[in-house]
Amino acid sequence: MNPSVDPLSAARPTLSCFLVEDSPVIRENLIATFEEMLGMRVVGCAEDEQAALRWLQGPDSSCDLMIIDIFLKTGTGLEVLSHAKALRPGMKLVVLSNYATTEMRRRCLLLGADRVFDKSAELEELLAYCESVPENPSHQ
Repeated sequence: MNPSVDPLSAARPTLSCFLVEDSPVIRENLIATFEEMLGMRVVGCAEDEQAALRWLQGPDSSCDLMIIDIFLKTGTGLEVLSHAKALRPGMKLVVLSNYATTEMRRRCLLLGADRVFDKSAELEELLAYCESVPENPSHQ
């Protein structure tokens, strides 16, 4: 056995994620956190509704998890969420927003979100959730 390879991380599949976030600072911090702490592979990003929808409709739009902010540069994450649920029913959908009120959480869940997290207060919960998402071999 190669001592430089951690057998637990070698056996663990790589979770893939697409991130819909308009803030470059938040986007880069999330990517670094996902890659370093979870070994997650971020397959792409979008900062507005149209870019996210183009990706979803593309031939290479597979991943295990899509993380969506509600307020985007243009358009809304709610539209992305509803289209993602219809176009990629097996993909896990998570909303990450500073506007995770009780009503907004309810609305996101009705549109198909698996979970909703508050950016300012629930990042640890988001990371724990991401660790629990099974990697889908068909997304490789």
